Amino acid sequence: MEPKPAIVDKAKIRSLPIFAHLAEIDFDDVHRAAVRRSFGAGTNVIEQGDEAANFFVLLEGRLRVTQVPAEGQQIIVRIVNPGELFGIAKALQGTDCPGTATAVSDRVVLYWPMGKWSDFMGSYHGDSPAGGPDPDAELATEEVERRVAHAVLRLGEQSGREEAGGIRIDFPVSKQDIAEMTGTTLHTVSRILTAWEHAGLVVGGRQKLLLKDRQRLALIADGEVPGLLGGLS
Repeated sequence: MEPKPAIVDKAKIRSLPIFAHLAEIDFDDVHRAAVRRSFGAGTNVIEQGDEAANFFVLLEGRLRVTQVPAEGQQIIVRIVNPGELFGIAKALQGTDCPGTATAVSDRVVLYWPMGKWSDFMGSYHGDSPAGGPDPDAELATEEVERRVAHAVLRLGEQSGREEAGGIRIDFPVSKQDIAEMTGTTLHTVSRILTAWEHAGLVVGGRQKLLLKDRQRLALIADGEVPGLLGGLS
């Protein structure tokens, strides 16, 4: 049985920046067609290679988008935050889901049939959508410590929370997650983060990371100063 569109707080959806370009009459169509679903942590909303039958907006929680390229090593290409689109293969001229979106924490999503995309989202132009091309995927060609610096800075920008000591990446992120994002090994990421902690650039914890010296991390990421572990591969 096809799910029926859920009754969703219209004002809450209307307040999302991705709908700002819609005229009120068009937004009414969006609201009527929206289907609301909840997913527990660790579950997949979409999987790489599946037919892209729907597109989504994350309302609550966070999700991680991964891809397995031809070489076979899984990489994390994006963290999706509340209010962001994901799974919009049609906007990327595709018919299959190019990535797997998995819950980092319990979450709520809205979705619409992909056929609705042209009706009310065809003029959307935002940042890289989840499951599509993303600057993180380009990090694989950079030197490893620069890749890790880029990755943690991007996580801080996407999901950071200001604290007295710096920027807290405000969701569970493991060293293995960072390794997958940057195409390197858990051992290498552990060595890099340990060196950064000793130098006062970051403070780690169990699936937690505080960025204390963003300026130095940015200089490492851009290759303007040497990393702390030269010669890694």
